[in-house]
Amino acid sequence: MSMQDPISDLLTRIRNGQQIRNKKVSIFSSKIKISIVNVLKNEGYIKDYNVTQDKKPVLEIFLKYHRGEPVIKRIFRVSKPSFRIYKNKKNLPKVLGGLGIAIISTSRGVMTDYQARNYSLKSYIENSTEKGLGGEVLCFVE
Repeated sequence: MSMQDPISDLLTRIRNGQQIRNKKVSIFSSKIKISIVNVLKNEGYIKDYNVTQDKKPVLEIFLKYHRGEPVIKRIFRVSKPSFRIYKNKKNLPKVLGGLGIAIISTSRGVMTDYQARNYSLKSYIENSTEKGLGGEVLCFVE
């Protein structure tokens, strides 16, 4: 059986693991999955993650709870392989008015909507800076 959407599989495993109050979930590793999990860790939605090398690299994600409740209330995929969603820097979504995050895949890597909106680029013209990056909207986290 081939995997059609590995990012959806990652998000579903996190969601299911938190519903049954698991301490950690495991999934086969890839660069994009590690980037998404790194953003989740930096934003405080998960405790930590670890990549173990066996026959295939496995990504272990240590889930985070606050007073017995999962820190992640909702996590869902926005852009799908059959229907990609791209937004420019002016149209990047805000989740819950800024209380949640949108994870964006940009030309400079995977980052949150806030980081992409405020990313400063040095322009080819000297003394000129351009602010903001657009990209593919991967998922929303609330």
